[in-house]
Amino acid sequence: MRKFFEIIPASIAWLTIVAMFLLSYLTPTFVAIFIILFDIYWLLKTIFLSFHLNHAYSEMKKNLKIDWLTKLKNLGVNKNLNINYDDVYHLILLPFYKESHEVIKESLESILNSNYDKNKFIIILGAEERAQDIAKQTAIKIKKEYEDKFYCFKITNHPANLLGEIPGKGSNESWMGKFAQAEIIDKQNIPYENILVSVFDIDTTVYQEYFGILTYKFLTCKKPLRSSYQPIPLFINNIYTTPALARVVSFSATFWQMMQQARPERLTTFSSHSMPFKALSDIGFWGKDLVSEDSRIFWQCFLHYDSDWKVEPLNYPVSMDSNATPKFWKTMKNIYKQQRRWGWGVENVPYMLEGFRQNKIIPWYKKIYWSFITLEGFHSWATNALLIFALGWLPLYLGGEHFNYSLLSYSLPEVTRFIMTLAMIGIVSSAIMSVILLPSKPKWFKWYHYLIYIIQWVLMPITLIIFGSLPGLEAQTRLALGGRFKLGFWVTPKFRNTK
Repeated sequence: MRKFFEIIPASIAWLTIVAMFLLSYLTPTFVAIFIILFDIYWLLKTIFLSFHLNHAYSEMKKNLKIDWLTKLKNLGVNKNLNINYDDVYHLILLPFYKESHEVIKESLESILNSNYDKNKFIIILGAEERAQDIAKQTAIKIKKEYEDKFYCFKITNHPANLLGEIPGKGSNESWMGKFAQAEIIDKQNIPYENILVSVFDIDTTVYQEYFGILTYKFLTCKKPLRSSYQPIPLFINNIYTTPALARVVSFSATFWQMMQQARPERLTTFSSHSMPFKALSDIGFWGKDLVSEDSRIFWQCFLHYDSDWKVEPLNYPVSMDSNATPKFWKTMKNIYKQQRRWGWGVENVPYMLEGFRQNKIIPWYKKIYWSFITLEGFHSWATNALLIFALGWLPLYLGGEHFNYSLLSYSLPEVTRFIMTLAMIGIVSSAIMSVILLPSKPKWFKWYHYLIYIIQWVLMPITLIIFGSLPGLEAQTRLALGGRFKLGFWVTPKFRNTK
């Protein structure tokens, strides 16, 4: 059954694309009507998501102004856990490969400058043995600078070529988590229920009140030990040194995650996030043989606790790097690889479906709900942009003379163009929001750069196809083919312009 489940996403996507070609030839009138209706659906969805985006931004803006540590001090004891904020420890895992000292230092400085008691922080900096002396020397240097600034600061060296593992973030995180459990938490008898784990990409920088709002959410949510806690990722650390296409892709990813915060019923974990250590211990930590460990951890908990698991949106940001290198075409190649790796999150579909098949306790309506929104999400990722921007002309080219002489043939381009013009409201909203979210401006940034940063959004149709549908479709196809076509973990290079 697992292999059958692996084939499903790609089969649905390719069936949609092939059907568009075939039906455009056989029944062009039907396809033309479908395209118009689909464009209307896209328009309504764009408006719907724009409302969610603006709501999420308003919540984030409000939360950024709150002194969450003061709110914590006034909170009192959590009756379910019988602890207050001062009993909570933060285990922060920072896995890295060959990233520079500068990148790691930025992340640690942001943690050090956060408005929270540093004596509650347990920092694990996890190097990879396969990175050889590069990572080891960087880790030792960082340790000398920061080991006396937190309650505990340790470095680990994840061995290469361990049985049952693939090189990647998940296997390193699991190594780090088990090290922290055996060498720190158990030896110091810290209750598992009192520990929140934040696993960060190495380029993640936290805002001043991150740990305050995280702890507040933990102590006030309905089921603190049955929840993950998801911040909003802003890919803006190096936004001013990235090309326009990269900026549009980065902000698009940010906006999607912001909109998901406004729909918590369908939110899963992504990239940097936090969760209870008790849950990690219960499920045996992260999977060691997969690429998309950040989203898989949600499904591990969801299945282990018989669906009694959810993601609490923090409506609060963390900041990470936009994908960039010194060379334009190298950047484009890396963006495609990163999007394909994110698209490889489709590997969770067979895991989820097989888990649903075996678990008899999870209610059937939850299985149907999550199966639908997950499959629909990956299908939309791989096909929507192609349907809107690339396949709308098919009836005109394949429909034959009889269709081309019809009124519908004449009207199709005009109608779709009109609907897509109305849908520009979403792009305009995104353009304005991207300017609002820009970090502190460098000295060279002039007034006319704002215009450039808005006009760049005309590239969005290109990014949706080249850096959206195509890598998503490739990832799903590779999963269906299996074997040597399966993806391994690709580390996104981190670039800093030091000029």
